[in-house]
Amino acid sequence: MPKAADYLSKETAWCPGCGNFAIRQAVAEVLAEMNLAPHEVLMCSGIGQAAKMPQYLRVNGFNGLHGRALPPAVGARVANTTLTVIVESGDGDTYGEGGNHFIHNIRRNPHLAHFVHDNQVYGLTKGQASPTSEVGMKTNVQTAGVYLPPFNPLAVALTMGAGFVARAFVGEKEHLKATMRAAITFPGYALVDILQPCPTFNKLNTYAWYKERVYFPTNHDQGDWNAALTLARQWGDRIPLGILYSVPRPTFEEQFPLLAGAPLAHRPFNPLDLAHVQDEFK
Repeated sequence: MPKAADYLSKETAWCPGCGNFAIRQAVAEVLAEMNLAPHEVLMCSGIGQAAKMPQYLRVNGFNGLHGRALPPAVGARVANTTLTVIVESGDGDTYGEGGNHFIHNIRRNPHLAHFVHDNQVYGLTKGQASPTSEVGMKTNVQTAGVYLPPFNPLAVALTMGAGFVARAFVGEKEHLKATMRAAITFPGYALVDILQPCPTFNKLNTYAWYKERVYFPTNHDQGDWNAALTLARQWGDRIPLGILYSVPRPTFEEQFPLLAGAPLAHRPFNPLDLAHVQDEFK
C-alpha cells in the first residue's frame, strides 16, 4: 500500500505559509488512503501557483496553458477511463482565463475531480485581483480597491447543472481530505472550491479571517438543489463549508457508445489501416 510520502517531491517554490502546502499534503494522503498507485493518477493543471502542483507530486502530470487545464484532462479521461484524473488550478486560472472551459466542462460532466485553490488573488503575477476578490480589496494593481462584485463559482456550477459542488478550507484538514475523497469517487465532474490564504499578497482573507467565518451547516440535504444554492450564495460573516450538492447524472463517457468496452488507449490501433474509413464511403 502506498504512503503519502511516496507522492511528495522534495522541492517546492511556494511562499512560507501558503495554503498550497496543506492542499498538497491532503492530496497525497488521500491518494495513499485510497490505495491509488502514482501511475494510476493523472494530474492536469494550467498556469499559476496552484498549477505547479503536478510538479510537486509524483503522479502522471500535464501542465498546460493558462486557463486550459480542463480540456487535456477531459481528453485524457476519454482516452483512458481507468485513470483517476484530478485537475488542480487557481481561482484566476479556472474562473478567469478558464471560465469558458469551466462552464462547458460542467455541461459535459466527465468523471474527474477539480480542486480549485481559491486565494482570491493571482499569486504568480504579484497579487492582482482575481475573479473572486472582495469588493474594496486593495492590491498592487487595484490600488483604489476592487469595484467589481466577485464571481460565485459554486452558484454558477449549480445553475449549470453540476452534480457535485463543494467548498473546503485548508484550515480544516480532515474535512478537506474527506471532501477530496468524495470528489474523486463521485461519478462525474466534481468541483471543490478550496479556500486558502495567500500570506504574501492577500492581507484581507487570512487564516484568522476564515476561522472566524467558516462553519459546517447542520442537517443539510446534499440532494436539495435549492438548499445548496442558498448555501452557495452565503458569504460574509458566515461561510458554509461542505458538500453542498451531490446528485449523479449521466457522465460524458457514458453518453458515447464508442467509449463502451476497453479504454481507447488499450485498443489495438494501426494508423496505416484505412479500410474502415474507405468502407464508410462505399
